[in-house]
Amino acid sequence: MSDNQPAVTANSIHKYFGDVVALDGVDLEIASGEIRGIAGPNGAGKTTLLGLLLGLAAADDGELTVLGTRVRSVLGAPEGVSGFVDAPGLYPSLTARQNLAQICRLRHLETGPVDDSLAEVGLAEVADERVRGFSLGMRQRLGLAAAMMLRPRLLILDEPSNGLDPAGRRDIQEVLTRLAGQGTAVVISSHRMDDLSLLCSAVTVLSSGRVAFDGPISSLAPRTRAADYRLITTDPDATGRLAAGTPGIEMTPGPDADPTRGVVLHATEADMNRLISRVVAEDIGLREFAPVVPPLEAAFVELTGRRDVEDEDVELERTR
Repeated sequence: MSDNQPAVTANSIHKYFGDVVALDGVDLEIASGEIRGIAGPNGAGKTTLLGLLLGLAAADDGELTVLGTRVRSVLGAPEGVSGFVDAPGLYPSLTARQNLAQICRLRHLETGPVDDSLAEVGLAEVADERVRGFSLGMRQRLGLAAAMMLRPRLLILDEPSNGLDPAGRRDIQEVLTRLAGQGTAVVISSHRMDDLSLLCSAVTVLSSGRVAFDGPISSLAPRTRAADYRLITTDPDATGRLAAGTPGIEMTPGPDADPTRGVVLHATEADMNRLISRVVAEDIGLREFAPVVPPLEAAFVELTGRRDVEDEDVELERTR
C-alpha cells in the first residue's frame, strides 16, 4: 500500500441476510490519517459495514479494497486492520493486563507495550482487576487498548464512547486524534452526533443500507439551513417585538405561552445572530439561546427521516 493510497475503497457494496438488504450499493473512500464517522438509524447498515471492513463478513457484490488488498472472503482483511463491532471481545475471567498479554501471545507480539497501552486508555490502576467486574466504559477502554496493541493502520470502532463520562470521552478523543496524526485511518460508528462532530473531518450517513450523505461534517449542517432556536431573555415582550421586526425569523410562543420558557424562533444562524445583536444593543439580558434540536441531529433527521441513531441488530460480536 502506497502512502497516497486510500485506506478503504468500497465500490457498489451489497450485503444480504436472507431477504434483508443490509447494504445496497455503498460507495466509500477513507484516506490514511482520516477519522471517519459512520452514522445512521437502527438497521441502517452501520455494523454490517464495519464488519466487512474487519473481515467478519464478506460482501455479496461490489468491490472492497482495504489497505491495498482486495477483500473477497470472510477473514480476508489484511494485517494492519484492528478494532471491534458491537462490543470488544474480552476474557471476563482474566485481568485487564492478562487480556492484553493473551492477545500478544496469540498474535506473536512482544508483551512489553501492555502496561503502556493500559496507561494510555486510563486503566493502569485497574490493570490487575478481572474484566468481569468492569463497567461498560472500562470495557470500551480495554477494547481500544487491545486494538491498539496490534499497531493498526486501519482502526474500526463501534460506539467507542459507550458508557464513558465526558472526561472519558475526551481521553478517547485525544488517543484517536494522536493515532490519526500518525497516519492511522480511524472509522467510528456512533449514535452521538456531537462526538462525531468533535472527532471527524467527514461523516458517512447510512439510511436503509444506502449512503444518504458522504462528505465533510461541516457540510452536514450548513449555517444557511433554517432551524428552531429557543431564546429566553430578561424581557420577553421586548424580545418578541425585536424578533417580529427581524426579517427571516418566524416566531412561535414557548409551551403554554409561558414567558419563562422563552420563544421558539425558526431562522438561519445568520438571522439569529442579527437578532441577538439587536437584543444586546437594547441591554436585554440573555438567559438561554440554543437550538431546540442540535444542528447535526436536525440534519440527520432530514436525511434519514428518523431520530433513532442507535445500533442495528446485525450481530457481529467479535474483535479482530
